[in-house]
Amino acid sequence: MSSFKDFSFAGKKALIRVDFNVPLNDAFEITDDNRMRATIPTITKILKDGGSVILMSHLGRPKDGPTEKYSLKHIVAHLSKLLGVEVQFANDCIGAEAIDKAAALQAGQVLLLENLRFYKEEEKGDEAFAEKLSKLGDVYVNDAFGTAHRAHASTAVIAKFFEANNKMFGLLMESEVLSAEKVLHQAKKPFTAIIGGAKVSDKILIIENLLDRATDIIIGGGMAYTFMKARDGKIGNSLCEDDRLETAKEILEKAKQKNVSIHLPEDSVIADKFASDATTKNCPSDAIPDGWMGLDIGGKAIDIFSAVINKSKTILWNGPMGVFEMEKFQNGTKAIALAVVESTKNGAFSLVGGGDSVAAANKYNIADKLSYVSTGGGAMLEFFEGKELPGIAAVRE
Repeated sequence: MSSFKDFSFAGKKALIRVDFNVPLNDAFEITDDNRMRATIPTITKILKDGGSVILMSHLGRPKDGPTEKYSLKHIVAHLSKLLGVEVQFANDCIGAEAIDKAAALQAGQVLLLENLRFYKEEEKGDEAFAEKLSKLGDVYVNDAFGTAHRAHASTAVIAKFFEANNKMFGLLMESEVLSAEKVLHQAKKPFTAIIGGAKVSDKILIIENLLDRATDIIIGGGMAYTFMKARDGKIGNSLCEDDRLETAKEILEKAKQKNVSIHLPEDSVIADKFASDATTKNCPSDAIPDGWMGLDIGGKAIDIFSAVINKSKTILWNGPMGVFEMEKFQNGTKAIALAVVESTKNGAFSLVGGGDSVAAANKYNIADKLSYVSTGGGAMLEFFEGKELPGIAAVRE
């Protein structure tokens, strides 16, 4: 594997797997271009070196081949604007047009291929499809951390068609991997993991893996009530996975054995219905009356969690503390976000990953005040579950 920074792309055609799976509205306008912006430095470096760039990505989940709604042509104008270069577009990713346009590409030019998932072979990890893609460029660059956990043709299989010195991570992928490895393998203690979200089942593996690494694990969001019930707490109508109660008990027991402090919310903001106009009150999290549900952490929990975060030297944040999309139930998530900012300011390394956490960081305008905000939701989760990501392994082989 080559080092991207040290590689000269002069006269080379760089085939880059990017993650331009951006949200579009009904008028096909991009509503969040963060993923596109994140990979601009990689593309710019290649162009400055005197190379040309062929970009490949997926968009959405098309089920039956080419679909207008999922065409990458909708992002060409905005990408051209971000790069300051007129981006060419091929109406296919492996057909004659793609081959001809890639072959004719001159130094300083950029070509975007049509959605890879218009071919079922992409998600199947088809070798013949990957080989056709590989013939379009001289060098393979994977800069799509958001898809690194998928063993797809363009993210994992394609790498085998390039010599070790002609395949590498882009700048975004490099920083994602380095930041994640810093937290997982080189974390300074105390190391606090803040795990939120609705379901225990989504986060079991990450919590179990972190029991060997973290000193403190803060659990918030809907999943906290499964743990509360596992400790014989009364949780009213709060979200609970009854089939995960034993798992929750085992996690609490393992944590005790490994001397890891698990922090559950002492109190909650409870509501009489799941709605923005619900009646609310504060209540101990283990004494929620029937007919009421916990939708955010309460003031005591905020103070306790913030104190833990404040003394941390490494922080991983994955998942909100409550239903932060509703104004009445956003206080917990916002307070924890600000606590992470404060700790970062005091020298802690903070990594935020997962769609909802990133959305919260952007909502409260704190993304630039954290050490690193990951672009990969599912990939980041699987990385911290201890799994080897195919997109990373393929380039390193």
